[in-house]
Amino acid sequence: MRILHTMIRVGNLDASIAFYTEILGMKLLRRKDYPEGKFTLAFVGYEDESLASAIELTHNWGVDSYQLGNAFGHIAVEVSDAYAACAQIKQRGGKVSREAGPMKGGTSVIAFVDDPDGYKIELIERKAA
Repeated sequence: MRILHTMIRVGNLDASIAFYTEILGMKLLRRKDYPEGKFTLAFVGYEDESLASAIELTHNWGVDSYQLGNAFGHIAVEVSDAYAACAQIKQRGGKVSREAGPMKGGTSVIAFVDDPDGYKIELIERKAA
């Protein structure tokens, strides 16, 4: 077994695709409209879905925002340098909501960025061995 994808609902699909591809550097893996269901699915990720998990962006037509609730935490992305990643994200127009630095009570270097709908993306620094 393996994790295939995580689904999040988005209010503006084009803005979300732009964030995940242009700001976080993912690829648009596939996108399909479902006219009978009045929704569009777009899958983004760093590798082909046969190799790695993806994020499914679900856009329900006519819905432009959602309440995020308090049960969902964040999506984590591994980066080689959290400080440089934050600088690149800001340069590309992304919002860094917690600058890179050691996590509270630990030594792992982390940061958080917000996607267009307010979902938190955690950047976790992992140096190459």
